[in-house]
Amino acid sequence: MVKHIVHRNLARHVDTAAIEAAIAAAELRTSGQIRVSIAPHFWGDVRKTAERAFERMGMTATPERNAVLFFVVPGRRKFTVLGDAGIHGKVGQEFWEKVTEAVAERFREGDLTGGLVHGIRTVGEQLARHFPYEPGSAPGLPNTVDLS
Repeated sequence: MVKHIVHRNLARHVDTAAIEAAIAAAELRTSGQIRVSIAPHFWGDVRKTAERAFERMGMTATPERNAVLFFVVPGRRKFTVLGDAGIHGKVGQEFWEKVTEAVAERFREGDLTGGLVHGIRTVGEQLARHFPYEPGSAPGLPNTVDLS
């Protein structure tokens, strides 16, 4: 589901350290992986571009297919949240719609960082519930915000 962001110039208000800390905290409790990608302005389909980013970032390679991507295009005022097959099968489409709406609400208030942190925490809770952390598991994907 692609959601529209109402507030302009949100990219200037992103606290990448807070977002990365939220990802790290969420992933302490799960074998799942969470990534955030903030894309420059482009013309084209946001969801398809997010799907390509999902693959480019190695997110389809998680053993349990439990990766989640928050893909934001501030210049187009749009974003989408993509969950791989493993997590989607556990939570269903209604969960993604609720997450998307909660994130969009904060974005409309001009709080990109808060929206992403809230979304990460919400997704992290479900990942921890369905895919708890396993000691000794292989290192995961980077927690850094992708700015490509």
